Amino acid sequence: MKLQRKNRLRAITAGALAVSGVLVLTACGSDNNNDSGGGGSKAASNIKCDGKGQLLASGSSAQKNAMDLWIKTYGAACKDTKLNYKATGSGAGIQEFLQGKTAFAGSDSALKPEEVKSSEQVCKGGKAIDLPMVGGPIAVGFNVPGVDKLTLNADVLGKIFNSEIKKWDDPAIKALNKDAKLPSLKIQAFHRSDESGTTDNFTKYLKAAAPKAWPHEPGKAWEGKGGQSADGSSGVSSQVKQVSGAISYFELSYATANSIKTVDLDTGASAPVQATVENASKAISEAKIKGTGSDLALDLAYDTKADGAYPITLVTYEIACDKGNKASTLAATKSFLTYVASEDGQTSLKELGYAPLPTEIANKVRESVKSLS
Repeated sequence: MKLQRKNRLRAITAGALAVSGVLVLTACGSDNNNDSGGGGSKAASNIKCDGKGQLLASGSSAQKNAMDLWIKTYGAACKDTKLNYKATGSGAGIQEFLQGKTAFAGSDSALKPEEVKSSEQVCKGGKAIDLPMVGGPIAVGFNVPGVDKLTLNADVLGKIFNSEIKKWDDPAIKALNKDAKLPSLKIQAFHRSDESGTTDNFTKYLKAAAPKAWPHEPGKAWEGKGGQSADGSSGVSSQVKQVSGAISYFELSYATANSIKTVDLDTGASAPVQATVENASKAISEAKIKGTGSDLALDLAYDTKADGAYPITLVTYEIACDKGNKASTLAATKSFLTYVASEDGQTSLKELGYAPLPTEIANKVRESVKSLS
């Protein structure tokens, strides 16, 4: 059964990844369309369609697979809406939103204070808020010939991505993998070339769990020494797939779709923790809401040592105005985000390697979406 489920997951995620970076939904949906994904016609029939025309959004590539599925299901119900989501990366998505080019943005990290301030120019009479939509593990994928199972900790990961550990048979790696046949092979560490919320969350983990090994400040832009870069989650995962000795970070769905092996983390818990949806959910459930009012930015527990909790997680946000949304897109934005935050929208993503929001947080997101004006 586990093998069947894994193969099914791989097929689903491969299909999602095959969709282009810009997925355009035109008015071809039908209430009788049973190929809507994420619950089929039942999920589509529960969607309340408001607004019409074109809805532009951009940002996070880590949430692209989720967006593909959400858009497909939403389109089965809302034939008058054309939704265009470009997976440009979180930094570029926020920039376009702040320039007034999009109805909302996707981001894997919450807005900075200066970005909230800038949003007042776009959100007339209001400001931008963070709406968490779905979480999941950031997997650390590796390609080391002859090694199928690999355990690393935050200290070793920090030194690998800061170019201080350069060979796969380094004593620090050997100490964590006593039964593995580690080759004397150069480590090829890849990071994102674009500004990325995935990078932000990964470096927040390194800083929280291994501050001495990772002396840099967390952020969307890469600050580590050396290494190689590639664009987007698809770019770095492709490099790991192709390059012997490679290692990088990307959300779990890219690892699953590309049959990339992932690192187990030694967090100090009783046993190393695998990158799974269930284990990420355990870590996300420890998150605290740090936003105020309608803003629901989360403070994630990157340094958790709880058994079975995988700490390298991201929560993907949609960024919208609390007040002052454009009248031409407000109805469609609320309609789409209402579906995304719904039980159908959340549970549809489990097989893509994402973790649905904890119930308490999901309920607050629904209230915030309802209040958009």
